[in-house]
Amino acid sequence: MRYTAPAREAVDRSVFAVPPLADWQSFLPWLAEASWPSLDALNAAWPATVHERFAAQTRELLADGMHYEQRIAEHGTIATREANWHDLFNALIWLRYPAIKRALNALQVAEIATMGSKARSRPQYAATHFDEAGVIVAVRDQALQALWDTHDWHGLFWRHREAWRDGRLEVRVFGHALLEHALTPGKLLVGKAMSFAVGGAQDMNDVLAACAEGIAEGRLLRDPLQLRPLPLSGIPGWLPANALETFHLTAECYQPKRPGRSYPEPERLEHCPEPGDRAI
Repeated sequence: MRYTAPAREAVDRSVFAVPPLADWQSFLPWLAEASWPSLDALNAAWPATVHERFAAQTRELLADGMHYEQRIAEHGTIATREANWHDLFNALIWLRYPAIKRALNALQVAEIATMGSKARSRPQYAATHFDEAGVIVAVRDQALQALWDTHDWHGLFWRHREAWRDGRLEVRVFGHALLEHALTPGKLLVGKAMSFAVGGAQDMNDVLAACAEGIAEGRLLRDPLQLRPLPLSGIPGWLPANALETFHLTAECYQPKRPGRSYPEPERLEHCPEPGDRAI
């Protein structure tokens, strides 16, 4: 069923105090105030030197006949529906993660050049899934990766709850549709994740840079099956219900691994601890 976001005046403001929307406090006035931010206000948040700008998605704008992605690549124009949650969150992602957004745009444009504007390739599907529902995960304990790979959700989210608090597992939500869905309190969220194995002095900024680089260099997002599900609603603090073990045994967001399904090795950053360095 297609998700319909609540009207702005109907949003329960408590959602902005819990993840994932709590991570966007620097944009809180644009999210929580009674009025929608103007495109001028959004554009004022860009550094002066960047190529891109948000532009109202009007009939006149679309009359140029260009594909959405090509318009961004050639003119820096991001067609944006005003007073629209989905497009507002897309704008916020552009402002926070421009390098990854540019890499996705370049991937889409390169595939359009090959496929045309009607057909879609496997990399395009992968890029779209990540753009809408993407999650970037830094894994500092590779034994936990094994739990994730086998869909041992009880182990990953209950037996090792502290891993989500102590930095062994760190998440950044990238998909703007996920942020939109989070406007509904209690909604179960499942992201389409890329996993990055890190260690030593590497931090999330290194992971984000590696994500953009991997997409730009054609290593990542070549197929939707490179993405793995991550039930975000199981992370401590993201949903009150997950404080009870029964949630992790019965929640609908936890699906078993399909027979024959496999996942790629996580992207590895330097100085990552090898599997087995920590005991489960």
